[in-house]
Amino acid sequence: MRVAADADRVALERDLYRSMLGLGQQHDVTPFLAAAIDMVLGVTGARKAYLEIGAPDGPQYWLASGFVDAELEAVRGEISRGIVAKALATGQSVSTASALDDPRFASQGSVQARQIRAVLCVPVGAPPAFGVVYLQGRGEAGPFTADDQELAEIFAQQLAPLADSLITREEDAQRYDHTRELRARLDVVDIAGTSRPLAALFESLLVAAPVDISVLITGESGTGKTAVARALHRSSPRREKPFIEVNCAAIPETLFESELFGAEKGAHSTAHQRIEGKVDAAAGGTLFLDEVGEIPLTAQSKLLSFLQGKTYSRLGSPQPLEADVRIVAATNADLPELVAGKRFREDLYYRLSVLEVAVPSLRERSEDIPTIADAVAIAVGRKNGALLPLSPGARRALSDGEWPGNVRQLENVIHRGWATAKAHGARAIELRHVFPKSGAESEAGELSYHDAMRRFQTRLVQEALEGEGWNVSAAARRLEVSRSYLNELIRTLALERPAKS
Repeated sequence: MRVAADADRVALERDLYRSMLGLGQQHDVTPFLAAAIDMVLGVTGARKAYLEIGAPDGPQYWLASGFVDAELEAVRGEISRGIVAKALATGQSVSTASALDDPRFASQGSVQARQIRAVLCVPVGAPPAFGVVYLQGRGEAGPFTADDQELAEIFAQQLAPLADSLITREEDAQRYDHTRELRARLDVVDIAGTSRPLAALFESLLVAAPVDISVLITGESGTGKTAVARALHRSSPRREKPFIEVNCAAIPETLFESELFGAEKGAHSTAHQRIEGKVDAAAGGTLFLDEVGEIPLTAQSKLLSFLQGKTYSRLGSPQPLEADVRIVAATNADLPELVAGKRFREDLYYRLSVLEVAVPSLRERSEDIPTIADAVAIAVGRKNGALLPLSPGARRALSDGEWPGNVRQLENVIHRGWATAKAHGARAIELRHVFPKSGAESEAGELSYHDAMRRFQTRLVQEALEGEGWNVSAAARRLEVSRSYLNELIRTLALERPAKS
């Protein structure tokens, strides 16, 4: 019986290694993770699996199997925190027959709520971990066996270099500049990014720029519609003439006509002399109507009349004047919906949207975040006379963040980070400057995956530095990393050499 069991085990290991060779032929991350999940479920007999892999400063890719939505949310949010943190902090696998009864994890509310029993958690890659495999429940009764754990560890060991190579290839592909040829034909120097969605936007600008027709720029708040309008103007035959911006939401209804078309002296109580309107100021150039969806209905009729005839009169004057301006409008509102609700004139909508240019949200071009972040950091540094680059750790954290406020929100965070870094006398904008609470523990006292990894890195680097008397070169050799990378880790983790007593 023993011989038969050993033979089965050898066959299982052989099949695992063969499967891992096949896994290395995958060219995309998602099918790679799907195949890896199936593989580890097969060799361990687990009922549920969660796999997360990525860069040292935080995982970028994950996949799960066997969890319902509520359970998956818990896995990603809290139930594995204590167990994953333990595996990452020690660099060793964590196995428990019943997390519900294990004193290390039983106090966690999530463990009690989900009645979690058999668990096996294995770090992926040599310290610092490249990722984690979290297995929960077995097809057969009882805990994960020593054989299950050994096979899971073999799997994790073989997975790391394959995943690292695949992610590197994918990141290299993402770094390809899809906008290069278009940039050579447009003046879009202040719009950062290289992604396909941004290239699609530039394609629209290439169509719109030379044609003297009305353009409607749409997109969520903070996506950079004003920058797109300016780029459209600079790329058009009117580039040498004025670009005049009107914030329609900021003009009182009673002053809209005067603001847009001007007023003769005495035409209203504040017209103490002739007032030049925005149309006058934009002569020969571009008149940009931002937040056009906010124009009151009564003012919409005046704007429509102007667009139809390209003539206007100053308030208080019967003399018609011809307007040589191009109209570009922008909105984050759903104008067709406003039209359906009788809050925006349908005829005006069609006059404004002869050509529509859609600006993608930041989540649609998230691969552009590092490029945008670097450009903003350089711009704010030049403006304030102190160039502070973003550290790799800060850049990765910004890339992993969610930005409902789009580019504007990202810009604000970097401006704040620059000011904080400058105040601290730092030489770079680090993770702690852009996300001051990123290293904090959760309210429940449990560590997230990212925080556990950061804590493990801190301890590993601190011990190496102290063991070498803070000789960075010696500590780098001890950790088998480059000196420049270790210096970056020291800055990112906010480590400081203790003062001599």
